[in-house]
Amino acid sequence: MPIPGPVLRADGGVGAISDAGGLHLYQRRLHAEYGGVVRFQLPGVGVAVSVADPLVLEQTVRIDERPSALFAFLEPLCEAGNLQVIGAEEHAPWRRVLLEALAGRPSHERHFGEFVSLVEGLAERWAGAGGDAVLLQKDLTALSLRMICAYALGGAGSDVVRAEEVVDAFEVVLSEADPTTQRASLALDHLRATVDRVIAAHEGGREIAPEDDRSDLIRALMAARTSPARIRDTVMVTMLAAHHTTGVAVSWTLHLLGRHPEVAERVAAELDRVLGDRSAPDYGDLRELTYLDMVLKESMRLYPPGPYGARETTEDMVLSGADGTYGIPAGTTVFYPFWAVHMNPDHWPEPEEFRPERFTPEAVAARSRFAYVPFGLGPRSCEGAGLAMVEAQLTLAVLLKRFRFRPVEGHEVTPVERFVLWAADDIPMVVTPRATAGR
Repeated sequence: MPIPGPVLRADGGVGAISDAGGLHLYQRRLHAEYGGVVRFQLPGVGVAVSVADPLVLEQTVRIDERPSALFAFLEPLCEAGNLQVIGAEEHAPWRRVLLEALAGRPSHERHFGEFVSLVEGLAERWAGAGGDAVLLQKDLTALSLRMICAYALGGAGSDVVRAEEVVDAFEVVLSEADPTTQRASLALDHLRATVDRVIAAHEGGREIAPEDDRSDLIRALMAARTSPARIRDTVMVTMLAAHHTTGVAVSWTLHLLGRHPEVAERVAAELDRVLGDRSAPDYGDLRELTYLDMVLKESMRLYPPGPYGARETTEDMVLSGADGTYGIPAGTTVFYPFWAVHMNPDHWPEPEEFRPERFTPEAVAARSRFAYVPFGLGPRSCEGAGLAMVEAQLTLAVLLKRFRFRPVEGHEVTPVERFVLWAADDIPMVVTPRATAGR
């Protein structure tokens, strides 16, 4: 049967997206009107097929190609080919190296003490804010960048990576409409120089990690005989993706907790019970922080760090969902509106409500596993998902054990679509000490 969708427009769909207030709102409107599978105009691509039905998503999970036009904005960051769209044959071995470096639990535990020190350093700075608002997004993305440098990039410290400057430079490169402007060029030069310093510092004699610690990404790439240009590109993209994912997820979680103080109090009570007088968890404590985990997951449902994904079919497909069966020809862009998936009322009753209890083990078992996809799906999903969750849980545990967070009155937090789900004008919050917080 034909795929339903709106009438095609001469402007390629730009006006419809603008009228809706953005692509994420347009996607939700489309799926509310036409169902779980929708044909629509996607600027830069032409006509695409958007899938918000988890059962249909599962049928596309093995597709391992991405439409290059949608990821062209990342080309200035890659000198040896855009890593987001390299072909499946080249992508698979490169992905294996990243998974070995980023997904190992022993490595997560080995670096956990370094992460604690970095988070406590930020907490000390916030404690000295004197009642002034802190900027969550700015500070937490910089923290996440320091974490990935400590974990996977040779332990590059503040003398090598000036985190706040790097975060700002990424923002310029990703937000400039014209990547050839002087502002964008200077930002890109700064990022490339930073990557070169990271690699040089690594080659200059970093203490070699134990053989069972596979977290040294640069060493792993060298061992895989990766070209120097591809190593530079991988370091660049790793810095971009890793600092955005964790920093943004924690920022949105604190934003929601600031607006739901009863949930924040329940998290604090769990932290007091599990940690006692300690100011930070051990690695093993994370398993005991079950309510904190539910809060984080519900936050990433409402504000997925990466709001979209896309694949390109390499052969004809037939997709069957609740609304019908559809033929998809080879070469079709299949668009994944993760935000619309997470707001699908068939799988998430009253989807706009903040309810951490959606992630009890019983609730999770009763739901399609593709109803919740904050890190994507299939062979192009986020290689660092496990590491990001460890970092986010730890960061939240330390900050919520020590502080209460209150929204800045009169400031409207507005999600905008970038490489990640960014907050326009940041998320300022007033931070005050908890009387029972451990020291």
